[in-house]
Amino acid sequence: MLLMRKKYKQLTSEQRYAIYLGIKNGDSQRTIAESIGVSPSTVSRELGRNKKKHGGYSW
Repeated sequence: MLLMRKKYKQLTSEQRYAIYLGIKNGDSQRTIAESIGVSPSTVSRELGRNKKKHGGYSW
């Protein structure tokens, strides 16, 4: 039995911009995730990874 590795893809700049706009508009992480076709945990990790020092999101 062969084990298949899961393929991981980086977010595109368009997806990152959509996250930025969603946060700016007050959308939930789940709503943003659904709109760009990724899981809510992906959006959460992206926000945590690129959080500015004083809050906000740097895309």
